[in-house]
Amino acid sequence: MMAVAGAWARGFWRDRAGVILTLLLPPLVYLLFAAIFGAGARGDIDTTVVLHDASRTPATAAIREAVSKDIGDRLRVVDDREAFDRAVIDGRADASAIRRRVALVDAPVVSEPESNVTVTGVVAEELMFAGHAPNPFAAARWLEGVGLESLATTAIGNVEPAARVRLLLELAALRKDVEGLVLVAPDRHGGEPLAWWRIAQEFAERGYAVLVIAGHASKTTIDALDETVEAAR
Repeated sequence: MMAVAGAWARGFWRDRAGVILTLLLPPLVYLLFAAIFGAGARGDIDTTVVLHDASRTPATAAIREAVSKDIGDRLRVVDDREAFDRAVIDGRADASAIRRRVALVDAPVVSEPESNVTVTGVVAEELMFAGHAPNPFAAARWLEGVGLESLATTAIGNVEPAARVRLLLELAALRKDVEGLVLVAPDRHGGEPLAWWRIAQEFAERGYAVLVIAGHASKTTIDALDETVEAAR
């Protein structure tokens, strides 16, 4: 019995990052997008982000600091859940509406596809969630439509990082009512950060609210590009 408990504990510790993401990401996504999708019946968008740190851990404190630096005065931090629940949709607090409108993309443990599943299999499953025919023929047509048909028989774990990001974002955008996309840790797959960053920007230009959660090294690379572009103007 002790051996089983020890093995379980070691497995938990080894996968602690995934466990933390599983527990942290869904409420974090709700927090970050509550105000964005807190528009009333008039269709107005409140661009203030309301943040309530219920966990109060070093990890959530770091996220709070990063969000504060990025959006400045548009971040309103509240200390209790009642204040947070005033972020409403059509006059009432509605977490389910946030979940319908925001897609969590490639989050470890939570929404990432199994690495050994073929791209066709991943597409077929997402087509089913989006209300389309979930068969290989429909998947093949969809892949051809987005120019990724060459990946059909490739295991998703072997897909080049930028192509993986485009594939999964396109699939998430298929779902009805999705208006926001949260792309989680694309840099964990390697590749050039600017490649997936440009893809994320494309989706923002298509009208989606896009949030990318990535590491400091990726942010440094992207910030350097922004500074170069700004200097060239």
